[in-house]
Amino acid sequence: MMRALILWLLLALPVRAEEIVSGLSQSGVSIDARFDGTSILIYGAAMREEKPPAGPLLQVIITVAGPDVPIVVRQKERVAGIWVNQGAMAVDGAPSFYAIMTTGPVEDILSLAEDQTHDISIPRAIGAVRLGPGAGAASDYLAALQRIRATQGVYRLAPDTVLLLQQSLFRTEVSLPANLIEGDYKVRIFLTRGGAVVDVQESVITVRKAGLERILYRMAQDQPLLYGVIALLLAALAGWAASEVFRRLRL
Repeated sequence: MMRALILWLLLALPVRAEEIVSGLSQSGVSIDARFDGTSILIYGAAMREEKPPAGPLLQVIITVAGPDVPIVVRQKERVAGIWVNQGAMAVDGAPSFYAIMTTGPVEDILSLAEDQTHDISIPRAIGAVRLGPGAGAASDYLAALQRIRATQGVYRLAPDTVLLLQQSLFRTEVSLPANLIEGDYKVRIFLTRGGAVVDVQESVITVRKAGLERILYRMAQDQPLLYGVIALLLAALAGWAASEVFRRLRL
C-alpha cells in the first residue's frame, strides 16, 4: 500500500522540460607529497521529452567551490614612510577555491535575480562580511579579495570554456591547483534560458590527504601537543645531524 502511494505521488509530480544528467571523470582526489594538481572532466546532457523550446538558446554554467574559510582583508596605507593598517573587513566564509566555467559571458546568460537566488558569481559566493573600524566601502575589500585570489589562481572565471553540442551535450574541465585544502568541493551545474535557471544539479569532489601527509595532518588536528613535541624533536635531530656533518668535514 505504501509503495503504491509513493509511486502515485511520483507520477503526480510535474515533469520538468529539461533536466541535467551529468558525471565526473573522478569524484575523489588524494593529496600526497607528489601531488601537483589535477584536472577533472565534467560532462553531461540536458534531457528532455520534447524538442527544445523556441526562443533563447540553452546555456550552461558550472561552478566548483572549495570549503569555506574565514579570512580578514586589511587595507594598508603608507604613513610617514611606514605601512600601517587603516581598516579591515572580516569575511565569515569565502571559498578556498572557486571556479566558474560557462558557455558565454555570465552577464549575458544569467540574470541578476537568479544570481542572487543561487549565489553563482564570485561576489555572491563570498559569505557575509563584517567591516572593522576605519574600513571604507565593502565593495573595495571584496574587489581586493577577488583580485588577490585570482592572482593566486584559486578564483577563476572562464567564460566560453563549456562545450555545448546540439543544445544538449556539454563538457568542460576544471584544473585543481596543488595547494588544495582538504574537504568537499561542491560542483554545481546550471541550465539557463534567457537568463533564467531551468535546472540545477549538484555533486561533490572529495579531497583528502593520503599517506604520511594524512597521518601528520590528523596528528596536528587531533593531538597538537604530541605533534608539537615530535616537530621539536625532529628539528633538534636535524640540527644535530647538520652540525655533525660540518664537524666531520672540518676534520
